[in-house]
Amino acid sequence: MNISQRFDLSGKAAVVTGGSQGIGFAIAELLSAFGAEVHIFDISSAGATADSPFIYHALDLSDSSAVNEAVATLPANATLLVNNAGITRDRSLINMSDDEWSSVLRVNLDGAFYTTRAMAPRMREAGHGRIVNITSINGIRGKFGQANYSSAKAGLIGLTKTSARELGPKGITVNAIAPGMVMTEMAKQLPEQYIEKAKDESVVKQLAHPEDIANAVLFLLTDAARFITGEVIRVDGGQYI
Repeated sequence: MNISQRFDLSGKAAVVTGGSQGIGFAIAELLSAFGAEVHIFDISSAGATADSPFIYHALDLSDSSAVNEAVATLPANATLLVNNAGITRDRSLINMSDDEWSSVLRVNLDGAFYTTRAMAPRMREAGHGRIVNITSINGIRGKFGQANYSSAKAGLIGLTKTSARELGPKGITVNAIAPGMVMTEMAKQLPEQYIEKAKDESVVKQLAHPEDIANAVLFLLTDAARFITGEVIRVDGGQYI
């Protein structure tokens, strides 16, 4: 098998949660470019247009029934999953409200669990599956003002490793990618001092673009990474070191 064949996703369908913008949209674009039929699960289908290459499913990922219903509509070859959806509600923990805590956990962690649980049976039946969870270096190291986000992302690492153990015997790999700060449109709106601090943390003295995360996701979804599972790969320019 040559290198182009290893990365070819033709004949496969993928689900990308939170794929309407930012990192998720970059992932969806790249998977589509390599031949996958891409289904986007998101609270909004704002990006859906007549000429869009993606199939949009507008749903609340924190609603397990809605997730189950959406998964039931997928084609049989949908055995690729990227759990990317995430929100932030930053505040110091002593000032954080119950809703700020629980809403982040519901979307960032519960949503990934619901989608994985719903799609795992079809992957098991097919004898093939690839799952990539987008966590964060802040789920490994913690971050001031992000008790909710860091906890959810740390939980996602635990979900990754447990899923890898449970699903591996059925031909399913499960891995996680932990980005540092990524220059999405949302990040670009942050005060300059926060961006500069993240650059200073990075050993390459620059920040990732969404495409950098998408490249790593593509690799983990293809046969080139068929023997990698249960891993957390940091894509952060050395920000965590």
